[in-house]
Amino acid sequence: QVQLVESGGGLVQAGGSLRLSCVASGRTFSSDAMGWFRQAPGKEREFVAAVRRSGGTTYYAESLKGRFTISRDNAKNTLYLQMNVLKPEDTAVYYCAARSLGRSGSYYGIEGYDYWGRGTQVTVSS
Repeated sequence: QVQLVESGGGLVQAGGSLRLSCVASGRTFSSDAMGWFRQAPGKEREFVAAVRRSGGTTYYAESLKGRFTISRDNAKNTLYLQMNVLKPEDTAVYYCAARSLGRSGSYYGIEGYDYWGRGTQVTVSS
């Protein structure tokens, strides 16, 4: 099994920044991509960003481009999400996800990922 553990969430004022981290551990697996999703109260889980293993290809939710940056350090098995100019509507539980090689499905969709973390809460106050 693969375990994904997120950290870095917290309470921040609007306009502030946070950096989330996700550490992957467990049996060795070859990930095609890793990504971030978020889920606000009463809403469905939505795509935030993803990055291919090489780090050269990234995907972003259109509405978040320019404020959020995804990156990964394969040597540390760690995924990051830098979030800047945070807004109250960014408040959500943020989930890390991993996609194994050969998995089908869109990089932008929940169905495209095999493994999920338990999430970290991000709260942005106005």
